[in-house]
Amino acid sequence: MSAMTGAEREAFLAKPRLGMLATLAADGAPVTVPVWFEWDGEAARVFTGAATGKARRIERDARASLLVPNNVGEPEAWVAFEGDVAIVADGAIELAERLAHRYWDMNDEAHRAELESWRKAAAHLRVLVLTPRRIRTSKG
Repeated sequence: MSAMTGAEREAFLAKPRLGMLATLAADGAPVTVPVWFEWDGEAARVFTGAATGKARRIERDARASLLVPNNVGEPEAWVAFEGDVAIVADGAIELAERLAHRYWDMNDEAHRAELESWRKAAAHLRVLVLTPRRIRTSKG
C-alpha cells in the first residue's frame, strides 16, 4: 500500500463517507464512534449535541483522531487525521443541514422530520473542529 497524493486524498474525501472519531475517556482509553463529517482542506467538522459523551471527552482532553475508510466494494484506502478538537457553538445547525443533505435522501419524510428536530434543538448543537497536526493516507 502507498500514500495518496494530495489530489487523491481530496477526491477520496469529497465522497460521502462515515468517519470514525476517536476521543479519550477519563482513564485514557480510546472511545470511537461513527460520525458524519465535512472536510474543507484544513479542518474536519462534525456536529454534535453540547452534552454528548464525545463533547464531554473533548472538553476534558482535546486530542482526537478521525479515520475515514473506503466504502464497502471500493479498493482499500483510508485517511487518518490526528490533532486537537475545538468546540464551537456557531454554525452547528448549518453544518448539520449540509451534512443531512450530503448523507441522506431528503425525499424521505423521516429524514426531513429528523432534520426539523435538529433545527428546533439548534441552540444545543455544537461543531467539533478537528485541526490536524498530522494526516496519514493509504491506498491499495
